[in-house]
Amino acid sequence: YIEKLERLKKLKEEKEQLQQRVLQAMDRNLQADEMKWKIMSCKMKIEQLKEAVAGGNEEVKSDKDLLLRSQEESQRLQRRAGRHQEKRDKIERHNRRLGELLERRSRELQSRLSQLAALRREHILELTTHIFPTQEEKQGSRDPADVVAECDPALTSSTVSELAEARRTTYLSGRWIWDDQNGETSISITGPPVTLPSNGDCSAYYSWVEEKSTNQGPELDHINPAHTISAALCYATQLVTILSHILDVNLPKKLCNR
Repeated sequence: YIEKLERLKKLKEEKEQLQQRVLQAMDRNLQADEMKWKIMSCKMKIEQLKEAVAGGNEEVKSDKDLLLRSQEESQRLQRRAGRHQEKRDKIERHNRRLGELLERRSRELQSRLSQLAALRREHILELTTHIFPTQEEKQGSRDPADVVAECDPALTSSTVSELAEARRTTYLSGRWIWDDQNGETSISITGPPVTLPSNGDCSAYYSWVEEKSTNQGPELDHINPAHTISAALCYATQLVTILSHILDVNLPKKLCNR
């Protein structure tokens, strides 16, 4: 029994030693596995970091290329802006020169127009003074109604007034116009015989033509309404034609001087 007990004790010690050796061996293997795992983890992290660094480098390179292109585009735009600024300055100088030229030409034009107006006034004054002298003449006469009232006292004042009113109206161009013959005026052209009535009433011409058509005979008096009114109208058309030429005005209708 003692031998068996010692043997059992010895076996237990051997078992403990063996367990210790196994534990030690397992510890070394665990430590090796842990180390291998750590190494593998570090390698994976290193690979990830390398990939991250490579991606970062690519982004940095792309950003550098973008920055370079942006700088080149900025420089190009600056050069273009400089050219545009030069063009703008050139256009402003050109517009300023044109403005000065326009102002100078406007002053010259106003001066020429003033000279032209003065020359026109001078020519018109010479024309109306020496070639076609015009003058307004007043022809004073008594109203025939007053003469009739003096000769016939039986007429009432209302009758005299009606006769005077009838005397002062004229049927002209399809309408009755007020024609005050007392103190009427006429416009003479080139002399007193050649006159036109200022109110435009040329009925004397038609009356003379009608009288001559009924009373045939030699014309003894050359100063008659037909001759004076025709001559005055002819001179007036000539004067208007020359004035339109001097004033550079187009007449609405062509005038005939015959």
